[in-house]
Amino acid sequence: MKTVFVDANVFLRFFTKDEQGQHDKAAALFRKAAAERVQLVTGPPVLFEIAWTLRSTYRVDNAKILDVLQRLAALPGLRLADPDTVDEALSVAKRTGQEFADAYIHAAALRGKADAVATFNRKHFEKMGTALYAL
Repeated sequence: MKTVFVDANVFLRFFTKDEQGQHDKAAALFRKAAAERVQLVTGPPVLFEIAWTLRSTYRVDNAKILDVLQRLAALPGLRLADPDTVDEALSVAKRTGQEFADAYIHAAALRGKADAVATFNRKHFEKMGTALYAL
């Protein structure tokens, strides 16, 4: 079975349905994956791009973005690179109201056993209870 890495624009066309022809092609790809005719994989940078595009271009609120990312992660036939960190980041983001990218950094720091996160974006990380490095 072929393994195919899926870019953000394929997911975006599927979820937004703003270009019908591309939506139909994306839907067909996801049906093939659900039928186990192709294995799909994607990674955190794609999820970051989806979240950013939905927020900046489509003006989607954070709660809806997190819902989209959670539904994406559950698509049959899709394997996520770093799924445990993605799951933790989604959980933290939903619980604290923070954006997925910051929640992913928080979760990755915890999973990587970092003592602290160095950031100038302290207020968002403080809301997640992240240990911060004094810059």
